[in-house]
Amino acid sequence: MSENTCSVSRWDLLKSQLNNLEPEVFLKKAIKQSNAILLDVRTASEYGSGTIVGAKNMDYLGDQFWDQFEALPKDSALFVFCRTGRRSARVCTLMRNAGFTEVYNMEGGLTAQQALGTTVTA
Repeated sequence: MSENTCSVSRWDLLKSQLNNLEPEVFLKKAIKQSNAILLDVRTASEYGSGTIVGAKNMDYLGDQFWDQFEALPKDSALFVFCRTGRRSARVCTLMRNAGFTEVYNMEGGLTAQQALGTTVTA
């Protein structure tokens, strides 16, 4: 009996199809893009406790998510983040599958950003 195992986890496979950027690179690129939209996909209460300046809240788990998602301009550069990068990776996958062409995921989320000592403000 042979064991059928995959050497790459499904999660890693999913993430490998995205534009994952380390927090410092993510923020620098977002600042340079004239058509950038920063999206914080955490809950409203998480967002209210502090976020990146200029970020819009689009709660991945919220009732308004799909309405907000469908209203996004497909020609903008979308910079998506959450607390640890898991929700944002899922949102980026949805965006990629929906035809958005320029989507970036913050690797490790705000947790990784704060570990670098960069500021998150309300």
